[in-house]
Amino acid sequence: MEKKRIRDYGVNTGRLKTGKRNKITDVPGVLVGHCTIKNEENHTGVTVILPGSDNSFSSKYTAASYVHNGFGKSCGLIQVEELGTLETPIALTNTLNVGLVWDAVAGYVIDRCEKDQVPVASVNPVVGECNDSRMNHIQKRAVKETHVLQAFADAKEDFEEGDVGAGAGTSCYGLKGGIGSASRVVEIAGKEYTIGVLVQSNFGATMDFVLGGKMAGQWILEQRSAEKASQTGEKQERMAVSEQDKGSIMTILATDLPVSSRQLKRIIRRTAVGIARTGAYTGHGSGEVMIGFTTANRIPDLGREELLTISVIPEHTINQAFQAAAEAAHEAILNSMVCAESTRGIGGEMYYSLAEFLPDCLEAD
Repeated sequence: MEKKRIRDYGVNTGRLKTGKRNKITDVPGVLVGHCTIKNEENHTGVTVILPGSDNSFSSKYTAASYVHNGFGKSCGLIQVEELGTLETPIALTNTLNVGLVWDAVAGYVIDRCEKDQVPVASVNPVVGECNDSRMNHIQKRAVKETHVLQAFADAKEDFEEGDVGAGAGTSCYGLKGGIGSASRVVEIAGKEYTIGVLVQSNFGATMDFVLGGKMAGQWILEQRSAEKASQTGEKQERMAVSEQDKGSIMTILATDLPVSSRQLKRIIRRTAVGIARTGAYTGHGSGEVMIGFTTANRIPDLGREELLTISVIPEHTINQAFQAAAEAAHEAILNSMVCAESTRGIGGEMYYSLAEFLPDCLEAD
């Protein structure tokens, strides 16, 4: 059965038009794949974002990264920041699996280059993470090379959201978090371009959660307190609550808009606006990391050209992209929460899906 997304509950997070699927894969060529690990000990996994189906090492993508708050263990961002290019797919996983996933992505790229007869002396896999230790025995480091390769094999346009892949064990505002996505379409110089966002949500204090302009987190806490008071003995269900804004969110932005790395960095920074619209203030213990790429302005790796010509939008048109990034990030977070299923944490507490509280939460005074 197809999962309901936040728009199915009448919640719209902006005024710009969405892409066909309202996902990051509305950007032509972009694919997303998951491998999910769920058993008695582990709720975790890996998610991969492919910028395109061709060899990203031999024809690199103009890219940018931005660390809004640096409580995180991502890999590959230094080179993206320095060179302004992305030469591998992007992978997301849990904190203690970053190294293992980095190795698997490196192997994947090397294998592809061998098939294409492209020499490789160095490669810069980009791997992001969130700490899923509240629902996953993270020390087991369950994600292996085979899981990463399964995620690549699963890559497609119409991918799942919620508690899948790298979002299997994450929480958001004390509720169940996960993978979510959304897209927006902008028009510049008479041509339409798409900006898509994918998030791995794992942040926020329950009390701060805002939905549809209402203090939804406060309402949820009040409802659960009243329900718990009416229960006795074994019937009592311990609801998970996040008292602090901590845990992290990875935000991946893709576009086909012709922009420079500098312009792209300006755009991805605006995804923080979408994060803030859900109620977060970017706490000390939360790593907010943004990575973006454009499928326009490819950079050849071994080209003999001494001069490259690229097209970029003039700065006065960039506001549309700013708005699109903010709106898509906001909606992607809500999709990650509403598409996720309720999951029990390691300590026995229940991380409820946002869907459990809809539509009542929206209709409350």
